[in-house]
Amino acid sequence: MKQVLTYAIVGDSKGIGASLREQLLASGHRVIGVSRTGVQRPADEYSEAYQSLVFDAVEHPCDLSSFATELAGLAYCPGTLRLKPLRGLKREHLVEDWEVNFLGAVQTLQANHKLLAQSPNASVVLFSTVAVGTGMPFHASIAGAKGAVEGLTRSLAAEWMPKIRVNAIAPSLTDTPLASSLLGNDAKRAAAEERSPMKRIASATEVAGLAHWLLSAQSQHMTGQVLQMDGGMSRTR
Repeated sequence: MKQVLTYAIVGDSKGIGASLREQLLASGHRVIGVSRTGVQRPADEYSEAYQSLVFDAVEHPCDLSSFATELAGLAYCPGTLRLKPLRGLKREHLVEDWEVNFLGAVQTLQANHKLLAQSPNASVVLFSTVAVGTGMPFHASIAGAKGAVEGLTRSLAAEWMPKIRVNAIAPSLTDTPLASSLLGNDAKRAAAEERSPMKRIASATEVAGLAHWLLSAQSQHMTGQVLQMDGGMSRTR
């Protein structure tokens, strides 16, 4: 009989987080979802395995010890996509990008380290962006914040091994609500597809699939890695 494990997804109301939630539930696991809006799922065979918490994990540390005795994995999915020239960036823009992408992840992991340590093979998945390793105009704020996430990934992998694995995914533009302003009409989508070496935009399901694998025991020899799921953008010309 397959063991039912408990996973936490911070930012599971939409996009990659929502797709990851459904993949974990379909695999027979329990999911604790955390979002600022909460998730109203229709009653189905997974309803008893899912718990939605309304909580702002950026404003306050998200301690899940009242909802689980251990966590087999945690994915931190909140992000921003602010594209501005450096001269147009205000201090509050930089602070918001830093808090949502980096600080929220740090305090979430601090608050739930003990729960992760209770699992024999815990896994953490964070999210970066292709713009950290590949210079792109107008990405200074988000690339700076996500660059900190990549540093956090490697540092925590070293600090928490061998008990807890820590990896990150660095996607290119992905078809999620966060990217709607960049994919909102046929012309914008076509231009974005043309910029990709694969001539297509990744789906949330595809990126979530990689996160699902990183959370699973199938990737138990992988830690400290930033996986470039970017359609070849960072490695090909």
